[in-house]
Amino acid sequence: MEEFNLKNSDFIELNNLLKVMGLCDTGGMAKVAIAEGEVQVDGKVELRKRAKIRAGQIVEMGGRKIMVR
Repeated sequence: MEEFNLKNSDFIELNNLLKVMGLCDTGGMAKVAIAEGEVQVDGKVELRKRAKIRAGQIVEMGGRKIMVR
């Protein structure tokens, strides 16, 4: 499981997290992946592109898991 550490903020938007962690090359690709139901947050499909991801949540896409701290 990979980790992402929040800095200077309480959250990161889901589409930005996917881009920063390299799961998607661009923000546009991240938005498409989310809209197509390819992304899970805490084990549930998340369709909100700008969902606020906070410390303690786990994001999964394409077999990769990210723990947000």
